[in-house]
Amino acid sequence: MDFADNRRDEIIAYAKKKYGEDKVAQIGTFGTMMARGAVRDVARALGEPYDFGDKIAKEIPLGSQGFPMTINRALKESPELEALAADPAVKRTLDLAKKIEGCARHISVHAAGVVISPAPLDEYTPLQYDPKGKAIITQYDMYSVGEDGVGLTKFDFLGLRNLAILAQAIRLVNKIHNLNLDIETVPIDDQRTFALLARGETEGLFQLNGSGMTRWLKELKPTTIHDINAMVALYRPGPMQFIPDYINRKHNAKLIKYLDPVLEPILNQTYGVLVYQDDLLIMAHDLAGYTWGEVDKFRKAVGKKIPAEMAAQKEKFIKGCMAHSKWSEKKATEIWTWVEPFAAYGFNKAHAASYGRVAYQTAYLKANYPGEFMTAVLSAESGDTEKVAEIIHECKRMNLPVLPPDVNESFADFGLIKAKDKTDQDRIRVGLATIKNLGTEIAEAIVVERKKKGPFTTLANFLERVNHKNLNRKALEALTKAGALDSLGEERGALLGNLDELVAYHHDRASADAGQESLFGTMADTSTIPALKLRATTPASDKDRLAWEKDLLGLYLSGHPLDKYKDKFEKAEQNLSKVREMKDGELIIAGGLIESVRPILTRRGDRMAFIRLVDFTDTIEAVAFADLYEKYKDILVPDACIALRGHASHRNGEPSIILDGVKLLE
Repeated sequence: MDFADNRRDEIIAYAKKKYGEDKVAQIGTFGTMMARGAVRDVARALGEPYDFGDKIAKEIPLGSQGFPMTINRALKESPELEALAADPAVKRTLDLAKKIEGCARHISVHAAGVVISPAPLDEYTPLQYDPKGKAIITQYDMYSVGEDGVGLTKFDFLGLRNLAILAQAIRLVNKIHNLNLDIETVPIDDQRTFALLARGETEGLFQLNGSGMTRWLKELKPTTIHDINAMVALYRPGPMQFIPDYINRKHNAKLIKYLDPVLEPILNQTYGVLVYQDDLLIMAHDLAGYTWGEVDKFRKAVGKKIPAEMAAQKEKFIKGCMAHSKWSEKKATEIWTWVEPFAAYGFNKAHAASYGRVAYQTAYLKANYPGEFMTAVLSAESGDTEKVAEIIHECKRMNLPVLPPDVNESFADFGLIKAKDKTDQDRIRVGLATIKNLGTEIAEAIVVERKKKGPFTTLANFLERVNHKNLNRKALEALTKAGALDSLGEERGALLGNLDELVAYHHDRASADAGQESLFGTMADTSTIPALKLRATTPASDKDRLAWEKDLLGLYLSGHPLDKYKDKFEKAEQNLSKVREMKDGELIIAGGLIESVRPILTRRGDRMAFIRLVDFTDTIEAVAFADLYEKYKDILVPDACIALRGHASHRNGEPSIILDGVKLLE
C-alpha cells in the first residue's frame, strides 16, 4: 500500500493503535560488509591511520545495481589498487577484508516492511530497538519473519512522494481559489490534461515523466485514462516492445486483430494487445475452463516463472481449451504460444489502474493549476538540488518564474505568489528555510512577524521587528548572500561589509525591548539607539552573487553563468534540447555549463566520465570516454562553461551526447 511519504509514520501509529503496540513492528534488515566498507573496518581494527584505509577504499571502483563490487574484481579492474597491494600492509588489509566481505555488519529498518501478529510479537520473533532507539523492530529479516519463515503477515507501507505532492497542491488550490476541489472526483476526460500529455509536458508527473515515456506519449496522444493505464503497464523491460503496436492500433482500427473472436471482449480495451496479467487469467478461466482456484495457482506459476510449473500449465491450458472451447490441438497450441512470452512480464491490472489514476491526477493539476502543482513539486523535492534545478527549468519553460527567497514574499517552504492583475504574473518564491545556515526556526519567525504586522519596510525595520535569538551574524550573512534582503533596498556587498553593525543594531533593539543591557554596558533605550547607517563598501559583482546563490541555495536563480554568452547561444544553430530529436550518431555542436562530473573506472582500468550539462533549453548527460577525458580533464570540471562537439546517443531510451571535443567558452 502506498501512502504520502510525509504521513507514513501516522499509518504505522494507526496500525499499532488498532492491533496493539505489542503486535505491530517494523521489520529489521541487515546491512552487509561491502568491499569499501570492509577495507575501512579492517584498517581501523588493525589500528591503521584513517587515511590508510581511506586511500585503499577510494581505489575500489563503485559497483552497479545488482552487481556489487568485490575486492577480487576490484583488483582486476583497478591498476591503482593492484599497485597499492604490493605494499605488505595493504595486502594484509585486503586479505582480511576479503574474509569478512558479505557478512552482516549492522541492523537497520526496512524501508517499507511492517509485520502484524495475532499474539504478542515476542512469541514469534526476537525484537530490539531500532538503531536510533525509538521504535521496536524485528531481529528476523523479511524472509525469516514472513510466510516462508515463522509465518507472520507482512505489509508494505510504502511512502510515495507523489501523494504528498497531490495533497499539497490541492491544499494550495483550495486556499488560493477558495474552492473545495476533491482530487478523487476530478473529471477523467479533461481535454487540457490529454493535450498536455500529447505535447510531452511531463516533467514532475507521476510515472509519465522521463524522455522515453514522454516520447511514446507524444506518439500515442492519449484520449482516455485507459491509455494511461496501459502505458504504465507496458513501459517496462519486456512489454515495451508492444508499445508501437498499441499506438498503431489506437490510431488505425484496421490493424486491430484477434486470434479468435472470443478474445475480443477480453482485449478490446487494449486494441487486441495483451497488456495485463488479469486478461491472461480470464483466458484461463473462460477459454481453458480453469476454476478460479486453479486460476490462482496459474497466477502463482506465472509469477514465479518456474520452468517445470510452466510446462505443466502449458499441458493443462492446451487440454482445457480443447475440452472447454472445443478447439483443435493446433489452435489451442497457437493461443498458448502467443500468451507464453507475455506470462513472464504480465502486469497486474489493479496496480496499473491505481498508478494510472494517480498519474492522471498529477497531469490534471499541472494542466489546470500549474502554479500550485509546480510549487508542491518543488516543496516535495526541496532536499534534492539536482531535481529542484530540473523542476525550475520546467517552470521557466512554463513562463512561471522561480525567484530567490525574499523576507517580504517567501514562506518557510516554496510559496506561490499569485498575479494581482493582468499586468502581473504568477511566480514562485524559494522558501526561507531552504537557505543553508539559516534554519527553520528563524525562517518561521520571519514569516510569523510579517503576517502579524505587515511587510518589512526597511532593513532597520526588519532588524527591529524580528526579535529572535537565532538572528545572528551567520543568519544575517546567509539571508544577505541568498538575496532574501534585496527588497529592503540595500545592496548585498554593502550588507556584508556592515554585518557587525547589523548584529549590534539588532542586539541593542532586542535588548531594549527586553529591558536588558546593551552591548555597550548601559541599559538600552530605543530612543537613545543611533539610527542604522551603513559604511560605504565595494558592491558585490554578478559573479559573487551567483556563487553565493549556488552555495546557499544549491542553484542559480537571479542569473546564470551562461548569461554573458547569451548572444553566442542565440546565434547557434543547435542547443542541448535538439539531442532529444536526433538519431543515434547525428552530429551536435553546442555549449553549456557543467553541473556535475562523475568519473568511473572502465574494465581496463582507464578513467572515463559522465557529465551533466545544462544550457538555456535543457539538461543532458554527456559521456567522455577515456582518451577524451584524459585529454580534457582540466576543462571538464563543475561550473565550467564549455563549447562541445559530439554525437547523439539514445542508450536505454535516454538521450545523451558522446563527446568528441570540448573547449572553454571565452
